[in-house]
Amino acid sequence: MLNVLHELGPTLRELRRRPGLAITAIVSLMLGIGATTAVFSVVYGLLANPYPYRAADRMIHLVLATPQGGTWWPGITGPQIRELRQARSLEAVTATWGTWNLTTTDTDLPEDVPSTQLAADAGVFFGVPAMLGRTIIPSDAPDGQDPQPVVVLSYKFWQRYFNSDRTVVGRRLQLVHKNYTIVGVLPERFTWDDADVYLPLKMNNDSSVQYDAVARMKPGVTHEAVNAELEPLFQQFARETPNHFPKKFHVVVQGMNDEFLKRVGTQLILLSAAVMLLLLVGCANVSILLLARGTARQHELAIRSAIGASRWQIQKQLLSEAVILSLLGAAGGVAVAYRLLALLLHWLPDYALPHEAVFHINLPVLAFSVALAIVSGIASGLAPALQFSRPEVAQLLQSSTRRAAGSVHGHRTHQVLVAGQIALTLLLLTSAGAAINGFLLLTKTNLGYDPHHVMSVGIPVHQNVHVSWEDRSHYFAALLDRVAATPDVLAAGISTNATPPSNGNHSAFEIFGRSVGDNERIRANWVSSEYFPVLRIPLLRGRLWEKPEIGRGALLAVINQSMARRYWPNGDAIGKQLRLPEVKPEPPFTQTVAGGDGWMQIIGIVGDARDDGIGKPVIPAVYVPYTTRMRMWTQILVRTRGEPLALLNRVRASVKAVDPDQQVFGETNDLNQWIERQDEYAYGRLVAALFGAFATLALALAAIGLFSVVSYGVAQRTNEFGIRMALGATPGQVLRLVLGATARTVGIGLVAGAALSLVTAGLLRHWASGSVDSPSVVIVVVALLVATAGLAALIPARRAFTVDPMEALRYE
Repeated sequence: MLNVLHELGPTLRELRRRPGLAITAIVSLMLGIGATTAVFSVVYGLLANPYPYRAADRMIHLVLATPQGGTWWPGITGPQIRELRQARSLEAVTATWGTWNLTTTDTDLPEDVPSTQLAADAGVFFGVPAMLGRTIIPSDAPDGQDPQPVVVLSYKFWQRYFNSDRTVVGRRLQLVHKNYTIVGVLPERFTWDDADVYLPLKMNNDSSVQYDAVARMKPGVTHEAVNAELEPLFQQFARETPNHFPKKFHVVVQGMNDEFLKRVGTQLILLSAAVMLLLLVGCANVSILLLARGTARQHELAIRSAIGASRWQIQKQLLSEAVILSLLGAAGGVAVAYRLLALLLHWLPDYALPHEAVFHINLPVLAFSVALAIVSGIASGLAPALQFSRPEVAQLLQSSTRRAAGSVHGHRTHQVLVAGQIALTLLLLTSAGAAINGFLLLTKTNLGYDPHHVMSVGIPVHQNVHVSWEDRSHYFAALLDRVAATPDVLAAGISTNATPPSNGNHSAFEIFGRSVGDNERIRANWVSSEYFPVLRIPLLRGRLWEKPEIGRGALLAVINQSMARRYWPNGDAIGKQLRLPEVKPEPPFTQTVAGGDGWMQIIGIVGDARDDGIGKPVIPAVYVPYTTRMRMWTQILVRTRGEPLALLNRVRASVKAVDPDQQVFGETNDLNQWIERQDEYAYGRLVAALFGAFATLALALAAIGLFSVVSYGVAQRTNEFGIRMALGATPGQVLRLVLGATARTVGIGLVAGAALSLVTAGLLRHWASGSVDSPSVVIVVVALLVATAGLAALIPARRAFTVDPMEALRYE
């Protein structure tokens, strides 16, 4: 590093004399280092310190694996949580309950407030001190007593609702007409369940009440040991509360980060590979530029060698210059990383990363950027340092010129760098082409429904209201009628759990008179009959429910075309019977019609609509009147004349007209946004966009590198071209001579790049959701690269046949 600082002054003076080379080299490295730093900051934030909780590396979620390969997050009762706390492998277990949506009722404009209830020991378990006041403590929820009316605010809610007032502790907050005393404000990184407020939890012995359990393992205990101990315990729990568990399962506890790494890990690997390829192209570009510049400095380096400079001293000088260029590029790269990081985080799905994690350019990330710059500088300067550190002193001093013909080794170095640059650029371009092609195909998928001009309005039901089946069904019907009558609303329908393109409960089912495999599942959706015209899902056969049938919770079902084809291929599904045995009442949270798990008659068949994501085949599905099973919330799909979100306030007013205390969910999306929030869509867009941007940058860098190397070759062979033209060579012959050597180098790079693309095509298909490769993509990419290379080589090549022969002969 001292050598680098010692060379700083001379290097800056040299760069001022050659600003074009300096700017090109710095930008080449700035782009690669900036992109790599941005991706590293995400990886660092996800792995280094993603959670603020005590011993977060030992915290686990209690998860079950089903035979179908899915995961099940079981609800645990109060007595079962107390049994879990006796497990030898667990240090502590706490319970949470939520998220439950409340409403502020102490202002003129009620606000939706997601809440989570925390067990009395949760404050100690999480180990995060409050920013203001305190957290939940045991005296807030004494055993066997109702909790104290206290509330702890999240940081964002404190900022939004109380305008960051630091005197808020001790004040009152009214939620659904009940007054709570504010006892604390949590720090910004405490975002458990993404709740706005946290209340003390009364954990009772009611078997219908399910809690979410989170545990912390004892030091040194493995996940396998916990799985082995909890397996018989959870089998016992399943016998006690069968509705809370799948029929068959085994325990597979997960670390706090496991699900996030599973969801986003492959995309981060892809992006890391892409930015490293871009950085390699940038390093090759700088090497080519430095080699070209070194040609003009051979006389200077020969003089230094003649007066006693050793080969190592010249190498240190050239390497130091490259490292200084790289450090300057890193300084600009940090600015690039700031912008790219924000874009990357914006394009990732909402829950791709833990909300507790902090992603920014911090000291470790800056240290990584500096280290990367030094390594990149050495990699960029190595070829010039090796080539020019042993100048041919006698020849150069006798020629009294700033130029001498390059060595065979020098020509080969240029060819290798250019061919490698072309190969890496082709790999990036084909990968980007495949990802973009796959994403475009994903956007053109036939959804089977029309998402345009439709929004999904979520409506939570407050605790201890509309408890009975009759009251709740009448309330939902009144909400639907009022929203449908809103001006500029064309149609409205209830979809309790059926907002596509990923909808429905993965449910077991039975067909009357037939056997169904234990592992077979369908998608069960609870909707109103208006659901189908709102989404423009066609009715193919039979009929939909009539209003009186919905009002009484009639056991009548409609199935999709996929289910009809699979289980009734002869077209005789209408009139057949099926049942959903897992439909059980769990009052007061879930109310079902009497006999809701009984046999239902199929009365209609509708067209297929995507229900398992955009890119996956439609799963067989059954649609059931929403009144047969109602939870403490619902969703209303609203089709409007214009942009749906522009009518949201009118819809809110309609909901409030039915119940003055009622509010809709704080975040309402139209159905196009529901599509964009799908993991496969968001990841596909991210990979396609960033790969496309990186490939474009690599193409520009490759063009600059090729331009530099052809210019270098023309400068070295000026005397030769003059002699050839003096002897009668035509401009076309000279041009072919220059472009012929370039074409060979580009051809080698294209062959190597095509081979790399074939090797990585399978990996890209596996890792990048929706990506495809096709001959047309490869042909277009090769044509683009050939055209770019031709233009980059043609401009300096023209100089070869415009040289005055007499001037060229006097060039030595």
